[in-house]
Amino acid sequence: MPTLSSRHLSATVWTRKAVVFLILWYLWSGCTLFLNKYVVFFMKGDPVVLACSQMWMTLILGFLQMHFPLGMFEAQERKTSPPNFYLNMLIVGALRFATVLLGLIALNYVEVSFTETVKSSAPAFTVLISRVMTGEVTGLFVNLSLLPVMGGLALCSANELSFHILGFLAAIGTNVSECLQNVFSKVLISGDAYKYSPAEIQFYTSLTSLLVQLPVMVFMTDFDKTWDSFTSQYFVACLFNGIFFHFQTISAYVLMDFISPVTHSVANTAKRALLIWLSVILFGNPVTLLSGLGTVIVILGVLAYNKAKEIDHKKKWHIPAVSFNIKEARLS
Repeated sequence: MPTLSSRHLSATVWTRKAVVFLILWYLWSGCTLFLNKYVVFFMKGDPVVLACSQMWMTLILGFLQMHFPLGMFEAQERKTSPPNFYLNMLIVGALRFATVLLGLIALNYVEVSFTETVKSSAPAFTVLISRVMTGEVTGLFVNLSLLPVMGGLALCSANELSFHILGFLAAIGTNVSECLQNVFSKVLISGDAYKYSPAEIQFYTSLTSLLVQLPVMVFMTDFDKTWDSFTSQYFVACLFNGIFFHFQTISAYVLMDFISPVTHSVANTAKRALLIWLSVILFGNPVTLLSGLGTVIVILGVLAYNKAKEIDHKKKWHIPAVSFNIKEARLS
């Protein structure tokens, strides 16, 4: 079973650098999400073409950042590849493309808020997946603190729920694939046996995802319709969307080295609540009491989660000390 180094299973330490990358992750995520919605819904762009353009941009920019990190991380020189290198890259690459494609398909059928409501269950999925893949055990207080985080996000968007079976299934699919991708990426970035850099994850997973992209493009893309609707405005929108998506994902990878998968999922949930409010402002959706109440609950839930992590961390280190004292008492 893959394991994380002990420092990554300890309580989260929010260093200045971690906070900076959290803010950058939020910023680029907002730019990507709303440009996704604009291209797919308003420009009637093909979700498959947009997803592939995103992966192509992460491939190009990821390669450049392996040599020019832009101060985000330290560049690495490898003489040999880590174990199961190409298999790991293929798995993460397939999960990345599935997350992007299913997310865009969901946006084509349902509102942003409905997709985010379905994704509110991500912390629970992440707890289970982290337990299986990394051995990370969350304490009782942490598990309880996830309830207001998930419930608050659901309330945030309850006022504008729209349902479509394909949109719902796509939202569920992107939720599961994203949780799997995040936990596995955390193992590859912070695991003692791997230590991949964020740019390596970005470039090689984009490269291996081509194996998934090409057959999907062939079977799911209407090339005649795409060519007829192709304009310079559409090209520029896809170009900027790919740039935003690259910096969104690489910021997330850098952040993963500072925090646990569950903490990352909680931060992602808070980000989604913020993006729902931004979608309300930008797209002119009505604001209700439930939206405000849900946002407050999410914020309180995140604060409770941070406190719960601190309490569980203290309990984790307090118990061995007590056992040692009891043993000493018996020997004396």
